[in-house]
Amino acid sequence: MLKVENVTKYYGDFKAVDNLSFTVEEGKIFGLLGVNGAGKTTTFRMIMGLLEPSSGKITLNGKHINYDVTDDIGFLTEERSLMTKMTVLEQCEFYGTLKGMDKKDINKRLDELLEKFGVTEYKNKKIKELSKGNQQKIQFITAILNNPKLLILDEPFSGLDPFNVELFKKEITEMSEKGSMIIFSSHRMEHVELFCKKLAVITKGKVVLEGYLKDIKKNFRKKTILIKGDIKKADLLKLDGVLDVIEKIDEFEVKIKSDEYVNSVFEYVKNKKNITKFVVVEPSLNEIFIEKVGESYEK
Repeated sequence: MLKVENVTKYYGDFKAVDNLSFTVEEGKIFGLLGVNGAGKTTTFRMIMGLLEPSSGKITLNGKHINYDVTDDIGFLTEERSLMTKMTVLEQCEFYGTLKGMDKKDINKRLDELLEKFGVTEYKNKKIKELSKGNQQKIQFITAILNNPKLLILDEPFSGLDPFNVELFKKEITEMSEKGSMIIFSSHRMEHVELFCKKLAVITKGKVVLEGYLKDIKKNFRKKTILIKGDIKKADLLKLDGVLDVIEKIDEFEVKIKSDEYVNSVFEYVKNKKNITKFVVVEPSLNEIFIEKVGESYEK
């Protein structure tokens, strides 16, 4: 288990991370979300032992994270961190050796992963000769080459087409099923919803929202009603509890303050003609994220 306990990090007088706590259990995928500058990168660096917290502690399976423990950690950075003049093989041998692997095991594991990701022909090509998408594949391969117990993924799908996103998703899911702890960070909330049952949102280094995704959605009061039929946007906006109405090509998206106002909207709709859809849906993580982060900046 990864434990981050009451961790604070200062750079001089600037507090980058403020009393942050969370846990990631074996076989679980945890979402750590936030806008740029929220403190995610600093947190990742502390987890990997590259930075020491100003206070609090971080442990992996009960051990303080040092160079012995970091061999069990994989990290896919948001920025490209490949040495472009190296070949794929040279790059992976370099990273694998840093993780305590011998060349025989590196080559065996590399061949498996190159085949999985459909890039076996690039083994002896230089990184700079690859497309951005294939460079992202190699960067991901270097992160999981050592079968890490803890894997940190920062924007893992950057530069990938939908087909390759599916390849990454499959591998991430398989790793969690085999027991790896995974921290997943992305600005694409729909990707977070695919993987993460539990998450934390940080702003200015401090947690503003945390818990299980299903509970977060349930407790978020604002709801959305999807309606198809002969109705008028102006009339809907006059109803008590209606915050906004978005008119789409074939339906209306009605934002309400809470599910207490569903009945009043239904009373208006039920006598209208050609009503073929009236569905109350849970808010998206994107909606919740925008509101919670916005609130924290207003305080």
